Amino acid sequence: MSRLRARCPACRTLTAVAIGPEYQCHACGREYAAGLVRVPRAWGEGGDAMAAAAWLDLPYPEAAVVEEETLHEQTLALAASLPDRPLVLGGCCCAHVGAVEGLATGLERLAVVWIDAHGDLNTPQSSPSGNPWGMPLRMLIDDGAVAAGDVALVGARNLDPPEEAFIAEAGVHAGAGAVDRALEGVDCVYVALDCDAVEPGELAVFMPEPNGLQLAELEALLAHVAASAQIVGMGLTGLRADPANEPELARLAAVALG
Repeated sequence: MSRLRARCPACRTLTAVAIGPEYQCHACGREYAAGLVRVPRAWGEGGDAMAAAAWLDLPYPEAAVVEEETLHEQTLALAASLPDRPLVLGGCCCAHVGAVEGLATGLERLAVVWIDAHGDLNTPQSSPSGNPWGMPLRMLIDDGAVAAGDVALVGARNLDPPEEAFIAEAGVHAGAGAVDRALEGVDCVYVALDCDAVEPGELAVFMPEPNGLQLAELEALLAHVAASAQIVGMGLTGLRADPANEPELARLAAVALG
């Protein structure tokens, strides 16, 4: 049993508690499926608009705000402050690193479904831009937090040649059937959703790319993941701080987390 003091989104009282994976407000009785962790940083040039999106209003009790001065400190702080079932709201995709590393320490085998228009598989040596937000999935694989064969990359359509080579060499699952292959034999999964995976105009995102997923397709994908394995955490990143995003994000989180 774990307890979490957080502000209830419904009655705004600081009495929401976590008991196991469930969250209930002691003041109004409202129950929630996850605890919200805000990570208002974007570790690259020109990411201020993306960082501001971490303050979007979502209907989950706020468990923590992680605003460390370096990416390494952010990763450690986020891993240490995760609620039982985190909903991480970034910032850039580096917000997923601490979440996955924190969850992986308590699980024998964690899969990751990485939904993104980009691969996020660069290294400092291969990255054309040098922005760390193009590297977090590679960080997780290289650090051993998740095995390449337990990763599904979905929605990627703007990959750099070194990323394509790494996918082929390391065994990251991509293309048709990627999710099913990555989840084979795995009980738990973290869903990392960079919202630029969707078709431009479906959400207000930081780096829109054409030919993305429709929201209805994304909902179906999340439902399939939830039916295939236990989703122990989810992250939403790559957004702009547009209030019009809020109901859409709430719906996607509800599909994944219940």
